[in-house]
Amino acid sequence: MYTVLDCQDLAPQIKLFRVHAPAIAQKAQPGQFVIVSVDERSERIPLTIADWEREKGEIAIVVQEVGVSTRKLSSLNVGDQILHLSGPLGNPSDTSHHSTVAVVCGGVGTAAAHPVAKAFKDQGDEVITIMGARNKDLLILENEMKNVSDQLYVSTDDGSKGQKGLVTDVLKSLIAQGTQLDSVFTVGPPVMMRAVTEVTKPCCIKTVVSLNPIMVDGIGMCGACRVCVGGQTKFACIDGPEFDGHQVDFNELINRLRMYKSEERLALSHYENNGNMSSRSES
Repeated sequence: MYTVLDCQDLAPQIKLFRVHAPAIAQKAQPGQFVIVSVDERSERIPLTIADWEREKGEIAIVVQEVGVSTRKLSSLNVGDQILHLSGPLGNPSDTSHHSTVAVVCGGVGTAAAHPVAKAFKDQGDEVITIMGARNKDLLILENEMKNVSDQLYVSTDDGSKGQKGLVTDVLKSLIAQGTQLDSVFTVGPPVMMRAVTEVTKPCCIKTVVSLNPIMVDGIGMCGACRVCVGGQTKFACIDGPEFDGHQVDFNELINRLRMYKSEERLALSHYENNGNMSSRSES
């Protein structure tokens, strides 16, 4: 069992939890994730390790309510316990020297971007962060990203904060102005990541994406997290979660993510109406 040490609201239906998990905290690296089982009836949820404190034995995870299992997790309070955490899983980010790197993130993807941006900054790279959300209320970890960035740009779809428009609008503007980018790291909704790669590919700017496919066991056995990269099948949990964005088949990824939407809605409806009934929603 893993005890919740702290929890805070970051945005509507988005929470940050600090959890006592000494073994995971000792080995965690940027880009890695954990598989969370809230209780014996919950799905196994893949969540990025957003932060860790090795001496305290703590890790931080950010949760957005989208289904039954994430709603159960979001309902926990300080002192409550999580049944099981597996990790750290996945390959650490490649943060070898890049000189100038743009970190482009959207929504809860910012939680995954933060430790990666920090790693780049700690080794002396220039970090240009572009973060976005539908509106200002859905922006998360803005101060944390500011602290690990040389430049921070914010965009919102409705213009309620920062530049009105998309993160790709900011990225295009920077490139047009002559900003020399050695690489781009992007994480967020698949549609956003695909758009980022469409901007950088004609400019031959190395672009790494952190993928979020459906995942079950997290150790390469189930095959649920398969993605097509460069015409080959890869498993995001053991081959990723980071890949060359210019090689990813985003259309396949997006279609697979939509496969169980109706079942998810049905499971959530059953849970809301029946409380603790067993469900098979995808996170």
